[in-house]
Amino acid sequence: MKLKLDITPDLVAAMAAEVKAGERAVTAAMREAGTGLKTAWRGQITGAGLGRRLANSIRSQTYPKAGESLSAAALVWSKAPVIVGAHDTGPLIRSKDGFWLAIPTEAAGRGLRGGRITPGEWERRRGLCLRFVYRRRGPSLLVAEGRLNARGLGVASRSKTGRGRSTVPIFLLVPQVELPKRLDLDRDAEQALGSVPALIVAKWVEGRFGGH
Repeated sequence: MKLKLDITPDLVAAMAAEVKAGERAVTAAMREAGTGLKTAWRGQITGAGLGRRLANSIRSQTYPKAGESLSAAALVWSKAPVIVGAHDTGPLIRSKDGFWLAIPTEAAGRGLRGGRITPGEWERRRGLCLRFVYRRRGPSLLVAEGRLNARGLGVASRSKTGRGRSTVPIFLLVPQVELPKRLDLDRDAEQALGSVPALIVAKWVEGRFGGH
């Protein structure tokens, strides 16, 4: 028995078309999976009450950036990985110097850029000295001898007689704090990864048969 295989131009063209269809399908599937994961992560962050700004730190990119490939991949990441990662893992936070963590109370207000204010910044801005108050039960305190203004912020007292002056807790002092886990990014990542095979098939069918 003699077998002969003729590779005709039509067969070569058909095989090339199938490879091209596969490249389009894989690239489109990875782009959709990456975009979907980005959207899911952003939804988790806003749903946890962490704000739109942090949610918008989630970005995605499909590779290759130009063209199509059977080896296409999608990368989803955060431009604020430390903050997002902390809310995803719920770590135990300790002071860098081994002393106290200063947690601002409502009376402390916010920092100059809207962030968490520090004891040093508070003293400079308010012109008051903070005093350490040790407590055996519950967190120790940094307090100021002043008053609460109409917005509930600790400020210097204007009274020369001391009327209305009080000891205002400005910071709580704790040796460590456990940040609650508020995100589950692995869950959405696993779902996105699991959706890729079906997406590739769907994109291939759509490309070859026009979705019919």
